[in-house]
Amino acid sequence: MSKTPKLLGIDAMNTFADTFCADLHCHSTVSDGVFTPDDLARRAKDSGVTLWSLTDHDELSGQAIASETAREISLHYLTGVEISVTWAKQTVHIVGLGFNPLDATLVEGLRQTRAGRAQRAKRIGDRLAKLGMPGAFEGALTFAGNPELISRTHFARFLVQAGFFPNVQAVFDRLLKDDGPAHEPMQWATLESAISWIHGAGGVSVIAHPGRYKYTPLQFGALFDTFKDLGGCAIEVITGSHSVPQFKEYAQVARHYGFQASCGSDFHSPEESRIELGSLPPLPVDLKPVWQDLV
Repeated sequence: MSKTPKLLGIDAMNTFADTFCADLHCHSTVSDGVFTPDDLARRAKDSGVTLWSLTDHDELSGQAIASETAREISLHYLTGVEISVTWAKQTVHIVGLGFNPLDATLVEGLRQTRAGRAQRAKRIGDRLAKLGMPGAFEGALTFAGNPELISRTHFARFLVQAGFFPNVQAVFDRLLKDDGPAHEPMQWATLESAISWIHGAGGVSVIAHPGRYKYTPLQFGALFDTFKDLGGCAIEVITGSHSVPQFKEYAQVARHYGFQASCGSDFHSPEESRIELGSLPPLPVDLKPVWQDLV
């Protein structure tokens, strides 16, 4: 498929950006969402999405059915993944889009990245037991389809079901945030490795929801500089994880660094997510959408 020319006037760029209602960040039961990949594709279609990507955490096993279902229902699809990265002692998420999901180096890198989740989950379970919430590890497993991908979200869902907290966000706020009493740190992939895997598989890399990270302005500058130096090309500007003022803030970051712009709801479930699939406002018209050279 031929690519759209990279050099476009503003009018042509705006027309291209308006071609799609894009949602390029969401999660299925393969990681920590509540809908299967095929059901999520249909939900995206029914919600008005015309360009979609499934971006499960550190796992590609949902890509085939997501792509197949999207094709059946005439929904444009880009392969996707959200890779967990450790940078400056914090977890950063890098979204990959438009890659070959069978690339051996990418597949192996993701396998290694998620390999420590099960042991980490047992340690979280031990912490929760000491805090008066026994059986959390076993309970979290009932929400996780794959023990290799058990996450803090699965623990939160169990604790809500067990009546300890009213909702998932409350669990994170009280126990599971990065400095919470039940949090267990994890050494994820390096930023360099994640970008290398994505690009080696023919895709593009995107910093997911930068507004969620607790960096100083100096650290943010170093992150964006390093990401760009490694070949990273885009950041999420419009996302369900950002506030409206952050839409404007990270649009300006994209302009300053010359990043392309991405958008995605970060949808997990109707009850837990801040926004539904396909419900985001459009990207600012002067920013180049990340999908322009992929579709």
